[in-house]
Amino acid sequence: MKVHSHRADDIAIAIRVAEEFGVKVTWEHATEGHRKAKWIAEKGVPAIWGPSLMGKVKWEMRELSFDTPKALFEACVKFAIQTDALGQSISFLPICAALTVKQGVPKDDAIKAITITPAEILGVDDRVGSLEVGKDADIRILDCDPLDIMIKTETVIIDGKVEYEA
Repeated sequence: MKVHSHRADDIAIAIRVAEEFGVKVTWEHATEGHRKAKWIAEKGVPAIWGPSLMGKVKWEMRELSFDTPKALFEACVKFAIQTDALGQSISFLPICAALTVKQGVPKDDAIKAITITPAEILGVDDRVGSLEVGKDADIRILDCDPLDIMIKTETVIIDGKVEYEA
């Protein structure tokens, strides 16, 4: 069950219902993830945090902060970062990951939060999310650190074919 919720009280209710019916749950948005980080870690509930760059556009987002991914990390919650696609461009994922590093999430964990961890949460990590033999691989080769704001794409390879070169 994908629970689309910003608020901690909503996820608490959803987890209670999921447990009653024996359903796995993920918390989409997790704006108040810092409030329930230890509890959802104990429950084994992953959190997909974001969008984060669009501001506090509604009441449920009043506690939006890049401190939340740090709280999720420190509580050992499996967390990913999202842009909500229509809310903000997916191209902002590296910026969101970089801002979580600025707040104290280790860089490797921030990169995982936009690569392998979302694949694990979705249960497709056997096919995507990391570069390994036998996995599907669309590859973007960059000119610098993947979390650098000045990043440029040098090459894109899709299905083994070079589709773009700078």
